[in-house]
Amino acid sequence: MADIDTAVKNVVTQTTTVSLTPGYEGANIGTYIGFKHVNYLVEKAVIEHFRRQGLPVGGLYESYGLGFDLVDLEARLRGGVFVDDEAVLEVKPVTSDDDTAFRFKVSITVLRDGEPKKIVTASAAAVLRRDEDDRRLPGRVPAPAVLDRFTVATLGTPEPGEAVPATDGDLRSGGTADRDPVLDRLLAGRNGYGWKFRIPYPYVHYFSRMHMSAYLRQMEEAKHRFVDARGISIGAQLAERNWIPAVTHSRIEILGEALLEEDLYTVYTVESIFKNLLYTARMDCYVVRDGRLARVATGVITHGYGVVENGNQARVVTWDDRIDRALKGLPGEAS
Repeated sequence: MADIDTAVKNVVTQTTTVSLTPGYEGANIGTYIGFKHVNYLVEKAVIEHFRRQGLPVGGLYESYGLGFDLVDLEARLRGGVFVDDEAVLEVKPVTSDDDTAFRFKVSITVLRDGEPKKIVTASAAAVLRRDEDDRRLPGRVPAPAVLDRFTVATLGTPEPGEAVPATDGDLRSGGTADRDPVLDRLLAGRNGYGWKFRIPYPYVHYFSRMHMSAYLRQMEEAKHRFVDARGISIGAQLAERNWIPAVTHSRIEILGEALLEEDLYTVYTVESIFKNLLYTARMDCYVVRDGRLARVATGVITHGYGVVENGNQARVVTWDDRIDRALKGLPGEAS
């Protein structure tokens, strides 16, 4: 790698502009790209910023055993990103002198009617997590001191929460369950839904821990599971009315580490409803260690409903009393 002191200075002072195209996997509704893949673009742009400024994330791990982790990611969507868009992402460092994480503001601009339009504004924070297992890194060398302030031994330090009953470890990797004594405790008194999930290999990186993109998958699935459990599934609304959920804002913060083949408890709770246009839900993720809950991630997401026509023409709709009652957890349907 280049001179590390210069590279770190560039990462925290220089702005990078990069052109990226969204993943085709994200085009679940027509050619519209879902919020998860919009966030993937933000993550990719930050990683590209590190590479262009002389601090490639692969090299950081291979040379020094430092794994790059996004630990906070927030995005506000002002419109749609579509599969043919060549998005221009600007990554602007906003790391202060006393920050212990790399911090960035990121914008996504696309062409609309031949003119550039800023479609997403985002913020991101990243740290370098030290791998202490010498079996995996026999050739590493000590990390330069300039990286120390951004380096952690573990992602977060969640305080042990309340004691919870023991449960059977009967799930296979990737398996799920929505009935569990721990879930009963977590959901008590909440307008929400939760499930237990055995963390599989594709959800981790650097051998062991869940990464930001895995939590984005959990957040997307949480919405799907919640509305399905309330009788207003995404598939049903598409079939009946051609309505889709539309995300205007999301944020995820990693508070601790969730590890490969641990059971992850994800709870999705409706927190506020604005008229019949938008609702905000919170996602909290937990593991159980030594008989106590540890919250490893939290986040929020704001949804409305929309209709997409001709692949890329979207309009917002006002939902009716049936949707309203389902979101609020009220029994039955209005007459």
